Amino acid sequence: MNYFDIFHLPIAFELDAAELASRYRQLQQQYHPDKFAAASEADRSRALQWAAEINAAFHTLKEPVARGEYLLSLQGLEIRGEQQTLQDLDFLEQQWAWREALEELPQADDPMQAAADLAAELSQAQGQMLASLSQTLASGRWPEAADWVRKLKFMAKLQLELERLEDSLLDD
Repeated sequence: MNYFDIFHLPIAFELDAAELASRYRQLQQQYHPDKFAAASEADRSRALQWAAEINAAFHTLKEPVARGEYLLSLQGLEIRGEQQTLQDLDFLEQQWAWREALEELPQADDPMQAAADLAAELSQAQGQMLASLSQTLASGRWPEAADWVRKLKFMAKLQLELERLEDSLLDD
């Protein structure tokens, strides 16, 4: 049973987050291990396994990049943990520019404003990438979708680095 089946959702990138959360809460209540405290050891073990599977499914499906990566795995494209280099020169140049902006941030006249500006730029780019990922997944262009996921994973790492840098600026 795949993660979408657990929640009785269609296998698709676009999903209703509120419906996913509602079904998650229902399943959590139904299979919570505490409800099986008086059950047999086998039933308690099954409930614990189900609860773990439900949690894994929910956390995967609620995050768009993880959901895209999971959809690709359902098509036989495993990209989790890979270190493949993208061949998109425009994106590689953009990566360089974002990294440079991140490195120069502490020396900016107003580092917090520069951080906010970079965060807005990254957020906008990520939104465009998510839209492109959605379109490529919907049309079944799996290798192209894999590249969008790779790009979005880079974006997530860059945003995390920016958040850490902002935290360090606030600590100074």
